[in-house]
Amino acid sequence: MKLVTLVFFILLTAGVTSACVHSAIYTERAEDRWPAIGTKVDVNGKGVHVIREGDQGPVVLMIHGASANAREFTTTLSPRLDDNFRILMADRPGHGYSARPDDGEALGVQAAQMAGALKALAPGEQAVVVGHSFGGAVALRLALDHPELVKGLVLLAPVTHDWGSGGVTWYNQAAGPPIVGPLFSQLAPIAGPAQVKANIDDVFNPNDAPDDYYAESGIGLLFRPPVFRANAQDVNALKDELAAQQGRYPTIDVPVILFSGAEDTVINPTLHAGKIKHQIENFTLVPLADSGHMPHHDYGAEVAEAIRKLARETADQSS
Repeated sequence: MKLVTLVFFILLTAGVTSACVHSAIYTERAEDRWPAIGTKVDVNGKGVHVIREGDQGPVVLMIHGASANAREFTTTLSPRLDDNFRILMADRPGHGYSARPDDGEALGVQAAQMAGALKALAPGEQAVVVGHSFGGAVALRLALDHPELVKGLVLLAPVTHDWGSGGVTWYNQAAGPPIVGPLFSQLAPIAGPAQVKANIDDVFNPNDAPDDYYAESGIGLLFRPPVFRANAQDVNALKDELAAQQGRYPTIDVPVILFSGAEDTVINPTLHAGKIKHQIENFTLVPLADSGHMPHHDYGAEVAEAIRKLARETADQSS
């Protein structure tokens, strides 16, 4: 029995060591392929990485969803706006190249990091804030906790409310907890990239993902173990975070435009868009019958026009 235990321990140690070596090599290659291309600002002692486009006009802050990073918007919305706006595309805490504060999964902490980036890069100004999916929850929290920084919200297939039981994948449940989580996350580079590439169309249902989406959006940065674990912690905590936040939505007094795809298979649009539309007074719902979870890809021109609309309206009101 002692010999069996010893052999098992040796094999386990070898497996963990091999996974760590593989993940280190993967991380180096991923960061060579998708390097930091933005500005890093210090917020509450932690760096926030922000990709900046455009050098004149109103400020737009874009916040990405789960499993993503700021590159999500560089080929979709930014090219439609960069001639007339100053665009800030931020990596959420622990994602892309942004550092992870303590309690980084808390929506209030994430909103505070976004607020700090805005204050650093657009001091004294308000922004139209765009949030996709998980980023929609952060955008809402930014409007709740830091209303002085927000002139309007454009939400893209946002998750807004506690959805009840389920909804969290087994690998996120495994990667989140202490001790087991860091070890499990070392395995992410082994199977993760191939799995995502094979199933990327699922996120875009009922449409197909662009052929170059994986490369252009830098999804491969997700499988660096610390980022993979941060993403898992975010998702694992989100339901309870939303349960604590959703009752505050009626206090939001800036205009909100929400794009919701009827064919969304990632979140339930009836639960999220269907509830929040009754909670915010200045609210516009844009239903998209033939779109899913990626409206900024399917309806990029319309989303860009909504951003322009909010920028114009708020400018008129302040003049």
